[in-house]
Amino acid sequence: MHPADEIKGVKSSILKNKRIILAVTGSIAAVETVKLARELIRHGAEIIPVMTDSATKIVHPDALWFATGKKPIINLTGETEHVKYAGKTKKPADLILICPCTANTISKIAHAIDDTAVTTFATTAIGSKIPVIIVPAMHLSMYDHKIVQENIKKLKKNNIKILAPRIDKNKAKMPEIDEIIAYIIRQTNKQSLKNKKILIIGGPSVEEIDDIRILTNKSSGKTAITIAKNAFFKGAVTTLWYGRGKEKIPTWIDSREFFSIKNLLDLVKTDNIKNFDIIINCAALSDYIPEKQKGKISSGEKNKKLVLKNATKVIPIIKKKAPKACFIAFKAESEKQNLKKASINLIKKYDLNLVIANLTAGFESDKNEIWIYNKKGLIANKKDKKEKLADFILNTIIKECKI
Repeated sequence: MHPADEIKGVKSSILKNKRIILAVTGSIAAVETVKLARELIRHGAEIIPVMTDSATKIVHPDALWFATGKKPIINLTGETEHVKYAGKTKKPADLILICPCTANTISKIAHAIDDTAVTTFATTAIGSKIPVIIVPAMHLSMYDHKIVQENIKKLKKNNIKILAPRIDKNKAKMPEIDEIIAYIIRQTNKQSLKNKKILIIGGPSVEEIDDIRILTNKSSGKTAITIAKNAFFKGAVTTLWYGRGKEKIPTWIDSREFFSIKNLLDLVKTDNIKNFDIIINCAALSDYIPEKQKGKISSGEKNKKLVLKNATKVIPIIKKKAPKACFIAFKAESEKQNLKKASINLIKKYDLNLVIANLTAGFESDKNEIWIYNKKGLIANKKDKKEKLADFILNTIIKECKI
């Protein structure tokens, strides 16, 4: 058994049965491709490595052979590998990823010049309408070259996805591997939310008691982030508004932060929220706001009482700003028997499309159980990991809102 076939720590099967051509050119960033290949395999993909001669001077072909279980294609042979994997055949590759891609290769592809295995694969894939993702990596002066930028624009006009590099001082670096993989998943996934604008509001709100103490809750915001990721994978134009949670937000998700309900309402006012097709509010917002004390409440005070006032309800304000959006809210209860009544009441009160109900016990867990209600009652129930629940929720929304 080849080491690539026994990679441990499988992350998901989201790329299962997907064949990805990993085309490597002569950028120093090529040293990252072994790790990239292994991560793609952990998500279930089959990787076909292709290299330019220049790339072999940066990373040895045997390293990619070891990582993928496939001997890299450096020179085309009588097997016509470019046609076999990227031509108009019965089972072509699902995507060609050119990563890293030099200014030289970008310009050659833009002008259909085929003098390496990588450029020939690219031309063949473009002609076969196989998705192509290019990941530039070079010195910033090369990336900023006017003609290189014109060539990048030319490729974009031909439906080739260009991943913007991370600019670090004078270098245009490869994005993080997680971001590259996210775009591969998006490109090869069923685009059931393609170009739909979706807003996810999640995470806990924070209200100040004094200058150092806060009132908050146990919500982690994992569900919101997971829904945002899955919406992105389905092709949506995804925006996440995230409260004061501890979860890491992916760099490839457009996000805004809020802390208090006032901060959240400020976002509602400043963002053009009426443009969203779908709004999902799974934030754990406080029902009460403490009357803030100036400075720090002395720790010597006994039986200190807090004055709490009712918080402004966010849902009706958002509904008024975005009346045409398909609106989904979450409802958490501590007792299962209260879920149905509370969810139906919430739907009727604010004229919502759906309510996703769950128990507060699932706040800090990687797993949860959900009950989905529409105006007629319960339509679905599922218990699973939050990653799978997010996909289930989005598929239900697509069906119920007729997206």
